[in-house]
Amino acid sequence: MSRQATLDLIAAYYDAFNRGDTAAMEALLADDFEHHVNEGDIRRGKAAFVEFNRHMTDSYAERLTDMVVMASEDGTRAAAEFVVNGEYLKTDPGLPEAKGQRYVLPAGAFFAVRDGRIARVTTYYNLSDWTRQVSQG
Repeated sequence: MSRQATLDLIAAYYDAFNRGDTAAMEALLADDFEHHVNEGDIRRGKAAFVEFNRHMTDSYAERLTDMVVMASEDGTRAAAEFVVNGEYLKTDPGLPEAKGQRYVLPAGAFFAVRDGRIARVTTYYNLSDWTRQVSQG
């Protein structure tokens, strides 16, 4: 896969995210997809990611801005940096109570790409910053 094809793939993934089209996001994933997050377990397989997306849609409304995407020359790896602009809709177990608080959070992600599909996403954000923001709201 070329560098440009990978850039287009990641752009399509995040365009779908911003539209709230989780089915379109999921269609871009490899069957053995892995989702790594900085504050949690690895989700393995598309089914686990589908369940995660359902939960996120219920609990948060988010839009990503200031997106910058980079990819390796061979197209097998990519990275994205962005700002999460969100609203906390429904209390997530173990986190502060949701009351419609708004937050703005820098974040990033690393991708592995294989056979034209996203094989892994590793997401990073500052959970203490998010907790501080929603605790003040």
